[in-house]
Amino acid sequence: MKKKLLYAIALVGAGLLSCGRPATEGWTSPDGTLSVALFCADGGEWMYRLEREGNVLMDSSRMGYCLADGRTLPAADWKMTVGPAASVDTVWRPLWGKRSVVADRYKEWSVCWQSPDGQEGIRELWMDVRLYEDGLAFRYRIPEGQPAQRAEKELTQFRFVNDPTGWFYNGEHANYGPVRLSEVDTLRPANVTLQVDGQVFVNLHEACLAVGDPLVFASRKGESSLSVASSAGVGGELQPGYASAWRTVMVADRPGGLVDSHLLELLNPDPAPDRDFSWVKPGTAVWDWRINGARWEGFTYTMSYPSWIRMVDFAAAHGIRYLVLDANWYGPEFEKDSDPVKGDKADDVRRLLAYANGKGVGVWLYLNDVGGRKFPIEETLRQYGEWGAAGVKYGFMAGTPEEKNLWTQQITRLCADNHLLVDFHDGPVHPYGQSRTWPNAVTREYCHAQLDAHRVFTPSTFCTSVFVNMVAGPIDMNNGMFDLRQGPTTRVDENTPVPSTLVSEAARTLIVYSGATILPDIPEYYQKYPALLDFLTVEQMPWKESRTLSGQIGEYIVMMRQSAQDVYLVGAATNESARTLTIPLSFLADGTYEAVVVEDGEEAHYLTNRETWKVSTTQVTRADSVCVHLAPGGGACLKLKLIPPSAHRPCQEPSAQE
Repeated sequence: MKKKLLYAIALVGAGLLSCGRPATEGWTSPDGTLSVALFCADGGEWMYRLEREGNVLMDSSRMGYCLADGRTLPAADWKMTVGPAASVDTVWRPLWGKRSVVADRYKEWSVCWQSPDGQEGIRELWMDVRLYEDGLAFRYRIPEGQPAQRAEKELTQFRFVNDPTGWFYNGEHANYGPVRLSEVDTLRPANVTLQVDGQVFVNLHEACLAVGDPLVFASRKGESSLSVASSAGVGGELQPGYASAWRTVMVADRPGGLVDSHLLELLNPDPAPDRDFSWVKPGTAVWDWRINGARWEGFTYTMSYPSWIRMVDFAAAHGIRYLVLDANWYGPEFEKDSDPVKGDKADDVRRLLAYANGKGVGVWLYLNDVGGRKFPIEETLRQYGEWGAAGVKYGFMAGTPEEKNLWTQQITRLCADNHLLVDFHDGPVHPYGQSRTWPNAVTREYCHAQLDAHRVFTPSTFCTSVFVNMVAGPIDMNNGMFDLRQGPTTRVDENTPVPSTLVSEAARTLIVYSGATILPDIPEYYQKYPALLDFLTVEQMPWKESRTLSGQIGEYIVMMRQSAQDVYLVGAATNESARTLTIPLSFLADGTYEAVVVEDGEEAHYLTNRETWKVSTTQVTRADSVCVHLAPGGGACLKLKLIPPSAHRPCQEPSAQE
């Protein structure tokens, strides 16, 4: 097809590049791996092409908007100019996250389309384009001074030159996929991970959603493309000063590269200069919801003061930072008369907060959307802050997607005002990198929390969601159930066993990225397995480094994280298939390390023999590898701690544990 090509380039200097002056090379990422070109097709549609290492990845993908009056923005006769390239090469040092130092390296261009004289309505559209080494991002802007105008839809497309295999986020269900993109004929919420070929993986999502609907994709059967289906602008209107969310295309040569990316966070601004977030402390928490009804040596756990005190004492003894109180502490959560400040056990909660804070343990308080809206939210969160609460778990938010996004932002801001962390549950707005601007937004249930999801949550679901859901940001999956006995337990809610193994449950707490790792079991089940309890308690955030060492979507994953105390931890989990993995230790710094290796026991199985395990200790260096065997639905945990030169000692033989 004949095209009027415009390759936007960094050779422009201080001038502008017009549509009538095609250039000789395209925009390229700082390392030259990715390049993008904009062009106007014969039909008058403005499009872009994305290449990776000289190979076309996406081509003839539309841009812009369709207005309610049928016109497109920009139109074929609009003139396009491009400003000079801006290069950024710096670092971001997050308060907490996957690593302590993040390279922030990209090239950016500003594109302006202008309509011919005499046209009515919006006459100018801007687009910011960034190329990172691991992806493309672009957003639209309506400058001040332009009139507001109704928009029928956004035209943005992601049209692949081949037919990739996709795995989609699917709410509180197993991920949708694997499926050929050409076979998808429905609306799908963001995000999606795609295997373009054996060497290229892509994730499509959005970043910095200030206003408007969260991203939804549309597809047509027979086409290898996705388009934006969510409403354009604010309530379907393009307003002066409007900036869309960044449309993002992460690109990697392996699925773990998507997991390790910081693209979404980097597209969000730093916190406001007058904001102090030094009080934000990520960490592990125990939780009162799943303990309800559990029995141990004559004691029955309930969601009440005696059990809370027992949980706090356990947390304090093992360096666990938080206790999360879930629903109904102030009355039935869906009742409009349940007062989130004065209701039911509020006096016990205030006593608990005083006791826990004296032990160095923070307490999170649950707040349902009914109570959050019926009672003044500003007063409720102010009161929680004055009581000394550490955070808020907010549940069952109602409203349209656009309303939920704005309400989420308001609650996050109010929580920050009162030094409260926040965790959104029950169909939350998807993460879009906002934890950079609001570090107190430490996690959300952008998945179906593991213990709620027996109908869908299988080992392969876990090994898929970590390559899809977790790419979008921190997620609260509630891994780490250690009571895996056969048959129903005494627990009040969801008393059937988790389809996992004991070792896999421990490994998943490390694999899943979250600023609040919430453990669902009673203290005694953790104390029953000291090597695994030690693994949990050494998960001290903020992480200094994280790296997905290996993995395949739906098959398995191996994750390394370096703790705040310079202990290296590795977690591995597999799907329903047993496998043996060799894990190179080249990520270690120089020196000799004690390696404590916990594996599934003999004949372990996620359905029939969940609680068997074995542990061994050896000495290793960065030149070594460790071989581990994972049972069906199983896992492995490695703790690697530097040995002072004078403290080397012999290795221990593996010992089986039951």
